[in-house]
Amino acid sequence: MSPVQKTVERVQTGVRIERRILQILKAVAAHKGIGLGDLLEGIVLHSFEGKQPFNEQSLDFIRQMQHAYGLDLTAADSHRLYEKT
Repeated sequence: MSPVQKTVERVQTGVRIERRILQILKAVAAHKGIGLGDLLEGIVLHSFEGKQPFNEQSLDFIRQMQHAYGLDLTAADSHRLYEKT
C-alpha cells in the first residue's frame, strides 16, 4: 500500500546559509534525485520529531562531501557563527 500524498502550500523564501553547507545540501539532494526544498523539508520534519534524517549510507556520502568542500564546522559551532564584513 503506497503512502497517502498530502497537499501542501509552498512559498518562495530567501534564506542566507553558509556557502559550503549549501553546496553539500545541493550535492545530497542531487545524489537522492530530489530538489533542495524537498531535502530541507525532509530534514526539518525528521528533526521536529527528534529522528535522524539520514541513514548510514547517506551519512557516508555527506562525510565525503564535507571533505570535498572543506567543511570543518560541526553542530557545536552552530551558535557561534558570524559573517566577515
